[in-house]
Amino acid sequence: MVTVAEVEKAQQAWGEGIVAISAAHGSGEDYVGRATTHVESLYAYGMSPVLFKPTMAAVQQFRPTFDEALSYFTASNGACPEDTGFAIQGWTKVRFDNQNMILNESSAIAMGNYFFTSPEGNEVKVEFTFGYMRDSNGALRINVHHSSLPASTN
Repeated sequence: MVTVAEVEKAQQAWGEGIVAISAAHGSGEDYVGRATTHVESLYAYGMSPVLFKPTMAAVQQFRPTFDEALSYFTASNGACPEDTGFAIQGWTKVRFDNQNMILNESSAIAMGNYFFTSPEGNEVKVEFTFGYMRDSNGALRINVHHSSLPASTN
């Protein structure tokens, strides 16, 4: 059975990966290499279909391929011209606040809010649903990633 602790560990790895990509970009290091490792190690591309709806994607809302996911995070490969590189915005922290989880034998779904801390120290709240599946080594991989900004109350 997938545990809450395993999901939280996967979320922590995802958040730390985003911060590491931002830091590498800011210091002139190989941020594309870090992002490649991030997507390869945390997502299920090549193992399963991946349902990825990024927060800031409007023209090409869905990213079913590795190259499209990498484009979203780094805007480095031209796969999706609208991308500006979500993971290279200087994020200094990512914090997950799970509303709830559904845990199964080899998969899990988590939903809630996550908060991205900007270089100025402001938190940006984003709503998420992440689905996880076990890979052949037993590690959790993201096969569903849906993010959106909270609805306006106006």
